[in-house]
Parts: sequence; C-alpha cells; structure tokens
Amino acid sequence: MAGVSEPLSRKGRIAVWLLRLGLAGGLLLIWHVATMSGRVSILMLPPLAGVARQFVLILQAGEFWDDLQVTIFEVVAAFAIAALSGCLTGYLVSRSRFQVRVLEPLLAGLYAVPVIVVYPLYVLYFGLGPASKVALGTTIAFFPIVLNTMSGFGGVAPIIVAAARSMGGHGWNMFRHVLLPAAFPVVLAGLRIGFVLSFLSIIGGEMIASYQGIGRLIINQAEAMNTATMYAYIVFLIAIALMVNLLDGLLDAWGHRP
Repeated sequence: MAGVSEPLSRKGRIAVWLLRLGLAGGLLLIWHVATMSGRVSILMLPPLAGVARQFVLILQAGEFWDDLQVTIFEVVAAFAIAALSGCLTGYLVSRSRFQVRVLEPLLAGLYAVPVIVVYPLYVLYFGLGPASKVALGTTIAFFPIVLNTMSGFGGVAPIIVAAARSMGGHGWNMFRHVLLPAAFPVVLAGLRIGFVLSFLSIIGGEMIASYQGIGRLIINQAEAMNTATMYAYIVFLIAIALMVNLLDGLLDAWGHRP
C-alpha cells in the first residue's frame, strides 16, 4: 500500500490545486452573496467588489512600501537571530544527554508560556520602533528552533555515529557528513515553525503598539472605520502569507529530497 508521505502524481497535484481554488472561490462567493443580500452590515463585512477596488488602488498608489520594508526587516532580523542562536544552542545542548535532560523540560515549559505577555516590557525597553518587534519575533521563534535542533541532533542513532567513528569520522567531517544530514529534516521543521511564528508575532506586535508596519496600517484603517480599505490590507497580508507558505513548501520539498 502506498505511503501517505509519497509524492503526488501530476494528476494528484492538479486535483489538489483545483480543490484549493474551488474552496477559495466558494468562500469568495459566500462573501459576495452575504454582502449583496443586505443582511450583513457593511461595517462588519464590506462588499467584495469594494474591497477588490481598494486593493487595486493600494497596489497602484504604492504607499505601503515603507511599511512593508519595515515589516520585512523585522521578520528577517528576528528570524536570523532566532535561527542562529537556536541552532547553535540546540546543537551544543544535544552533545550531552545530561544537558538535554536538564534543559529540554525547562525550554519546553517556557515555550508553552504565551510570550506576548512580555511584549509591553519589550515596548518599554526598546520603544515602539522595529527593535521591540524584532525582540518579540526572536523570542517566540527561538523555542521551536532550539527544541527541534536538540531533538534532531540528539536523535541521531548511536549506531550511525559509532559506525562513522569506526571509519575515522570525527570533528567537522562527522558533523558535515553524518550528524547534519541525519538531523536536517527535524532542524528544518523547527526553522519553518519558527519563521511562521516570528512572522505572525511581528504582525500582531505591530497591531498592538507600533507606528510603522503592515499591521499598523490595518489597525489605522480599523480605527478610521475604513473597513473596505482595512479588508484590502488584510487581503494584501494574506497574499504575502501565501507567498511565504509557497516558499515554505519549496524548502520542505528540498529538505526531504532523496
């Protein structure tokens, strides 16, 4: 029987994409019908045509570029710091089973704490600028990265390590040719989760307390009751998230290639 992890055939991929497009089209149709019936307040859900018109105007005006650059900088900086510190810490901890037993429950417990509760402290320390969002995104992304890195390197079968050492493997060669390939899929999964969490937390941070960023643009329109423009910016953000998800899928396929 074929395994669920086997790659889809060409027809299978086409069917998946058709199903996705069908679901998206169905949601848009429900949106259109709900607003045209007059049973839904336009303040809660503006007409689809109006949102589409505002979306086109946003793209034509290009006034979002400065805020988008700020958000991209925050996400890239936060993820880079979290990835570097998380992978390095996870690898060093994984080299000792005693360290893993001591630190893994502690890190897992901290991961379960909603870090957003410390965001006011970050705003107090770093201000309303990008620094507080970078700190928030780094903190939230760090834990899944370090835990997956510990699990990945710590889960390498001892028999593989022993076999490599018996053939003269040590130091950098052991890391490059044995440990890293064996741990890479798990480490990559942690990086993927960390990136998504970093992106979401930074958008949320911009909505809560910020003077720049895509999240702040959405809140500004909500406060001004410009719901059509607010929804247009939400659609813009969804488009960015879809592109990030596409990149994530490509990385996942690359990480699991034979």
